[in-house]
Amino acid sequence: MTILVTDTGFAADDVPLAFVPLGDAANDTPALHLASDTNLTDLPDRLAGVRAIRINFPSFADGRGFTLARQLRLMGFDGTLRAQGHVLADQYAMARRAGFDEVEISDDLAARQPEEDWLGRANWQAHDYQARLRG
Repeated sequence: MTILVTDTGFAADDVPLAFVPLGDAANDTPALHLASDTNLTDLPDRLAGVRAIRINFPSFADGRGFTLARQLRLMGFDGTLRAQGHVLADQYAMARRAGFDEVEISDDLAARQPEEDWLGRANWQAHDYQARLRG
């Protein structure tokens, strides 16, 4: 079972789509699953009908998913962007700033880092580097 984390805390999955790995996806697949090492070079031509993209984080130390999210937003993707896997509560603000709408975590991670830990990072817009410098 998985849990979605949003700015309001833990939530139910509101994207009733099956995420298909990019290599197995047809051109009209509405939901894609990307590995952290995905090369986005050929993806712009395939984004037209895509409503949701999930990017895997194989390790909390692997930040390539943040780069992919930012690149997708710069390419004009405006659908739901979901981080999935080993994302920690401490990384939630960075995930949101990179362009993710939500984070999908396992029940085990949710037990180790309960909703309160994630809500402590939910005000991600107010706690950026520039805001800290302005005081």
